[in-house]
Amino acid sequence: MKAKKRRGRGFKSRPRQIINGRTYMHSYFKYAQLTWNKNFKIKKDVLENPRNGRNLMFLAKIGFEVYGIDISSYAVKIIKKLSKKENLKINARVGNIFKKLPYKNEFFDVVIYTRTLNHGKINWIRKTIKEIYRVLKPSGYVFITVHKHRGKKHIPKERLYGIKWIEPRTYIILGGPEKGIIHYKFNKEILIKEFKKVGFRILKF
Repeated sequence: MKAKKRRGRGFKSRPRQIINGRTYMHSYFKYAQLTWNKNFKIKKDVLENPRNGRNLMFLAKIGFEVYGIDISSYAVKIIKKLSKKENLKINARVGNIFKKLPYKNEFFDVVIYTRTLNHGKINWIRKTIKEIYRVLKPSGYVFITVHKHRGKKHIPKERLYGIKWIEPRTYIILGGPEKGIIHYKFNKEILIKEFKKVGFRILKF
């Protein structure tokens, strides 16, 4: 399915919007399938982190045209294998979310980033938010979740790895499965501020 033509300046539409919350992904997009699809003609969706493919598979099954982008070629290979097995069309590709997204302007109705936006330095994150705005339709929606940082007392001892601070609010984990991965420490105020600066309207947090 081809993307719709870009709307003229005179077209009045709802501004690009961001939704943040802990809502369970499947029930959330089941609701979207029943309401948004009817009211806003949603036909495209992007998930930047296929990983185990659960969300992409679910969204494809309920009728969304889905696209996925992940830096891991292994993750992309797995989702392609799973989608073929289930006879689902999923447009997954290898790519870096912190660089220019390989999609046209105003291409998507919905953009979803689940716990991945926080894996970059703040200047990378700001560029990515601008890219999200670029590829999202003026009437589109963004669903964002970021990593929740817990105190040491809430983390099992065997998972207490050292960290190295590399920038304000930015650190690298020194051990375990996420060794060497960058983490940016968001809070509610920062997340809202960064998206509002670009032009998003906050619907729910």
